[in-house]
Amino acid sequence: MMDQRSSEIPVDELPTVHPGNETSCGEDPATDTGGQQDKEEDILSEEAYGVNSVHPPVQSQTGQTDGPVVKGTVDKRYKCDKCDYSASRKGHLDSHMAKHTGDKPYMCGECGYRTAHNSYLTVHMRKHTGEKPYKCDQCDYSASQKVQLERHVAKHTGDKPYMCGECGYRTAHRRCLSVHMKKHTGEKPYKCDQCDYSAARKVSLDQHMTKHTGDKLYMCGECGYRTAVSCNISRHMKKHTGEKLYKCDLCDYSAAYKVSLDIHMAKHTGKEPYMCGECGYKTAARSHLSRHMRKHTGEKPHKCDQCDYSAAEKYDLDKHLFKHTEEAPHICGECGYRTASRSYLTVHMRKHTGEKPYKCDQCNFSSAYKRSLQRHTATHGGEKP
Repeated sequence: MMDQRSSEIPVDELPTVHPGNETSCGEDPATDTGGQQDKEEDILSEEAYGVNSVHPPVQSQTGQTDGPVVKGTVDKRYKCDKCDYSASRKGHLDSHMAKHTGDKPYMCGECGYRTAHNSYLTVHMRKHTGEKPYKCDQCDYSASQKVQLERHVAKHTGDKPYMCGECGYRTAHRRCLSVHMKKHTGEKPYKCDQCDYSAARKVSLDQHMTKHTGDKLYMCGECGYRTAVSCNISRHMKKHTGEKLYKCDLCDYSAAYKVSLDIHMAKHTGKEPYMCGECGYKTAARSHLSRHMRKHTGEKPHKCDQCDYSAAEKYDLDKHLFKHTEEAPHICGECGYRTASRSYLTVHMRKHTGEKPYKCDQCNFSSAYKRSLQRHTATHGGEKP
């Protein structure tokens, strides 16, 4: 089957947004391989305990809502006696202690999810029952978790009251600000007990642990995609359902992932706020800049577990793994093309569908491939690709 792999799709033509790359809460999928929109343990904790992870925003005399995080304002009086973890709520500490004791008596009969708290399990079960008790009073949207509704309502109001005092990042949700602040503090409370890896988020540690255990418990029934993180499945399923919640308010574009909408909006606004200090590369997506920086730093976080190969991009590692397994599980139903990379197949399918998502904003040219658009744009007098 190896000769069926196409060599005509260059690496830089591949989609840069992979399953799991849609993020909220200021997380970069490029720098945090967990990627996850709803960080399940954090969300369930807030849902079950009503936690305010930072102080609520205050009204200024001008009527504007300001909510910068002030370091040290959260009282974390509950200390773990086995590591340096601390928490503002006893329920959080109890949940953390389960990592040391391994005691998670509450289990989901549908998917095997386990937790130290019955209340966490109650919230988790909504994924299976379809219960969505949180209703938007401005449209017909409903959600299974309060944090999802709050994020949705911000689309109506445009209100992002929580602001980072370090860099000006703003968000509609206080938990997102708490997660974001870890970038400035360097806090990484989630430790691997098998190596020296640590992470700012539990979902990232869960993802990392699969390198030691090989466990990927959550599987897509449509295509066989597997992951160690349950929320990744929810994001992945958008590919099958066609769900595109993120709408452009200037045209009819919609996207399954917020990062895709951010990149699209740059075409309207011209804003590309993330710039590389080394070469001047600019982008609308922080995650794209993080990936770009690997060209300068030489960072190669994706490691082969069968040899000493490492790669800057996951799809390069997937391609390399061919040499060990010769497996090409992703197959085109039209022509039989096979590949180890789901993203390669996505690009390949454009030959059959005629899809040309890359549009020139100066003429009516469009292309199936990003690189082709970059070459075309140069003919208008833009920078050479």
